[in-house]
Amino acid sequence: MQRLQAFKFELRPNGQQQRQMRRFAGSCRFVFNKALALQKERFERGEKKLGYAALCKELTGWRNGVETPWLADAPIHPLQQTLKDLERAYSNFFAKRADFPRFKKKGQGDSFRYPDPKQIKLDQGNSRIFLPKLGWLRYRNSRDVLGAMKNVTVSQNSGKWFVSVQTEREVEQPVASGDAVGIDMGIARFATFSDGSFVAPLSSSRRHETRLRRYERALSRKVKFSSNWNKAKAKVQRIHSRIGNARRDFLHKTTTAISQNHAMVCIEDLQVRNMSRSAAGTLDAPGRNVRAKSGLNKSILDQGWFEFRRQLDYKLAWRGGYLVAVPPQNTSRTCPRCGHVSADNRKTQAQFLCVACGFEENADVVGAINILSRGNRKLRDEGQDTSDASLGRSTAARIACEVSGAAMPPAAGTRRSNSGAAGCRA
Repeated sequence: MQRLQAFKFELRPNGQQQRQMRRFAGSCRFVFNKALALQKERFERGEKKLGYAALCKELTGWRNGVETPWLADAPIHPLQQTLKDLERAYSNFFAKRADFPRFKKKGQGDSFRYPDPKQIKLDQGNSRIFLPKLGWLRYRNSRDVLGAMKNVTVSQNSGKWFVSVQTEREVEQPVASGDAVGIDMGIARFATFSDGSFVAPLSSSRRHETRLRRYERALSRKVKFSSNWNKAKAKVQRIHSRIGNARRDFLHKTTTAISQNHAMVCIEDLQVRNMSRSAAGTLDAPGRNVRAKSGLNKSILDQGWFEFRRQLDYKLAWRGGYLVAVPPQNTSRTCPRCGHVSADNRKTQAQFLCVACGFEENADVVGAINILSRGNRKLRDEGQDTSDASLGRSTAARIACEVSGAAMPPAAGTRRSNSGAAGCRA
């Protein structure tokens, strides 16, 4: 099977190379904004939008024109790739996968991409890479780049420059190992598994909240665009970068462990954007409990649920497993023993008590059990073989232990919930 993988490293450019990269990123940003403005003008006049080929002709005119001759100093391929990015953004908008494209701002997502691997040379032995119009750049070589090079993206974040090398290689078809597990995402518990174990949240933003608030307050007191303002802004950016790095590290370690130990993972098909939407409302119809909803939105976004699902999806595919997303409705209100659905089953946020049969368990564990059950049912309805994933036998055994009142040991290597984990003993 073909595997696409990106290898990202921190660059170590000299002063001249940094200035050149800033110019190239600025040129790509200018081309994107100018092309977007042109498309909006055509839309307002009732004309059709220009395709990629037509935009490339416009780009040639801009590079050879008297108003923007400095565009010719930047490599042509990254500028063309910027137009492809705009075309893709338009396609995603019309397919209702994203919002309408917005103009880019300086310092936010500065990057440019080289699509032709023939123009790039990678010297891993000496930890350097050759890029057109930049020459040889040194980078921090933390691991080997595997596979044939497809493209290279240079990006800037918090004053540091990074290079991402995307490769393609042929690997053997993996065979999944492990059983099936259901995962319920939450705030108090980042991920609760159907066997009773759970992963505590990192809450990266909350750990740096005090320092970030202090630096943002200092930034607000500076004269905008002054030297002191730029220094204060750099401090705020470094904190945000540290928060993001800690969150990504936590998510990568968690998803790697899950994908290595399970052949099938069932999760809820959560619409994070809708769940974290502001409740402020309008002047005519103001929202209620706006402050509480704002705190909840912040906590949801701090967990990184969408990134967790994205990483889990491709890591399971790399190891031969598969990810199943099920509807989230009433997962924590349905009794896994008798199937009774009622809001009264969940009296509190953490405790589940079935009003029909008396089954009692942590509400997040109940949600994870129901998610696993729905995932197995979904695969059976689609006619797929779920024998590799054990069909949730460990979950069924755990529920039987709970009903019979037998004691259960905690799962090895995991934190124990209120009721324990799978596997009962007399």
